[in-house]
Amino acid sequence: MRSAVAIVLAAASLSLGGVPAGAEPSAPTLPGVTLPDLKTEDGSYIKTVAAKDEHTVTFSVFSAAMNQVFPVDVLRPDDTSEARPTLYLLNGAGGGVDAATWQLRTDALDFLADKNVNVVQPIGGAFTWYTDWIQPDKSLGVNKWSTYLGKELPPLMDAALGANGVNAIAGISMAGLPVLNSVIFNPGLFRSAAVYSGFFQTVTPQGRESIKLVTELYGGGKVENMWGPENGPLWAANDPTLNAEKLRGTNLFISTGNGIPGAFDVPGARGRMEKNPADTTQTVALGSFIEANVELSTIILQKRLESLNIPATFEFRSSGTHIWGYWQDDLKASWPVLAQGLYSNP
Repeated sequence: MRSAVAIVLAAASLSLGGVPAGAEPSAPTLPGVTLPDLKTEDGSYIKTVAAKDEHTVTFSVFSAAMNQVFPVDVLRPDDTSEARPTLYLLNGAGGGVDAATWQLRTDALDFLADKNVNVVQPIGGAFTWYTDWIQPDKSLGVNKWSTYLGKELPPLMDAALGANGVNAIAGISMAGLPVLNSVIFNPGLFRSAAVYSGFFQTVTPQGRESIKLVTELYGGGKVENMWGPENGPLWAANDPTLNAEKLRGTNLFISTGNGIPGAFDVPGARGRMEKNPADTTQTVALGSFIEANVELSTIILQKRLESLNIPATFEFRSSGTHIWGYWQDDLKASWPVLAQGLYSNP
């Protein structure tokens, strides 16, 4: 069971001129994109920027909180004649450094290309739950991802992209927890949030086991280095279901399958990652197990939001396991909710 959870989750992180101290020269880039003369309060800055293709730019961002440089891919809007909003799109347990990414497994970026939105895709943070760890980890290093996503990256992206400061955030699987916590920890920063097949509890036995399996079994880290003892206050502080009152006012979309194999659970189907089709049956069984648990976690969150009279859009699919084919459809289904925050008046 532990291997099943970990393996499947892992398959699925202001002025406009000049160059900040320590920055390196940049390659040619896209119109409207600059290397801003800006450092955040803690000293984070963009080190380099370069065009990846005619629609995508790649930044290297120095995080002062983690004392490390991370790549960030950004899909630019077709029309850059005016300031546009920004969607932060998170990958799952692999942190975007493996083959389990929105870019490689879905047509999400094609779908978003004509939406006049900057799509920011942070890379890094595998198996860390994109959270702030209390101390360095032997296997996973220094992790201050909550600070990075909520405090360091947004002002740098706004400056570099000439964005309008309106943001939304979305993510799959392991990113579900930090997507909602990013809303909770940074009031007003993200006006919409969408989660596809995520976990939402940290204080329940099921939630704690899921977190431990991803971080420890697959990532080789220790959860004690993340939030301390399991009965400690940081576990409760990072539970979005427990702290759901702080989600009020955000446009929310949450989707899940139920573990029953469906259209994308056959060899060669959209989003499948098996190199050998003979492995599909085993992988589908693992995905069924994890998605059934995801559905339970989602039901708990739904009941909590209903008890608080906090509106949210929930999509309970009639079938589906823990795989990209469903998440591609879920992102498209969530777009009206994301757009409500990105384009409407506050």
